[in-house]
Amino acid sequence: MKSLMQLISLLPISRPLATKIASFATIGVGNTLIDFGVFTFALKILQLPLVPSNVLAWLVAVSCSYVMNSLITFHAETGRELHRKGYLTFVASGILGVVAATTVLVVLSYVVPVLIAKLASILAAFVVNFTMAHFVVFRPEPKDQTEI
Repeated sequence: MKSLMQLISLLPISRPLATKIASFATIGVGNTLIDFGVFTFALKILQLPLVPSNVLAWLVAVSCSYVMNSLITFHAETGRELHRKGYLTFVASGILGVVAATTVLVVLSYVVPVLIAKLASILAAFVVNFTMAHFVVFRPEPKDQTEI
């Protein structure tokens, strides 16, 4: 995690945002393993087609991601509480991530091995998912600004 923070510190962003990115990325590593495992199981063992395997893997991983990010990364915004509305918003915003991931997966699968394409698709989804989580799903409630 220290080297991740060193890389993030090179970006022109605030320390709290850098910490959130690092936390989101660390949780993302666990979710990547879940995603990759479910995808491989669905594709190789269940012999599901490429896209259904990817969507199933995403559904499992995004559910885990919501729980962990609500409790850890965005705890200040959520109060470490899980809510159906928050989950549904997280899933809805994650649709952009799954579309990006699936697009990258399908396009790259024509030129590189499928499992390499899958890894690249996970990276593309990370960028989209953090952006949506930070700016849409877990944004702080606006402070009441009463005009004087």
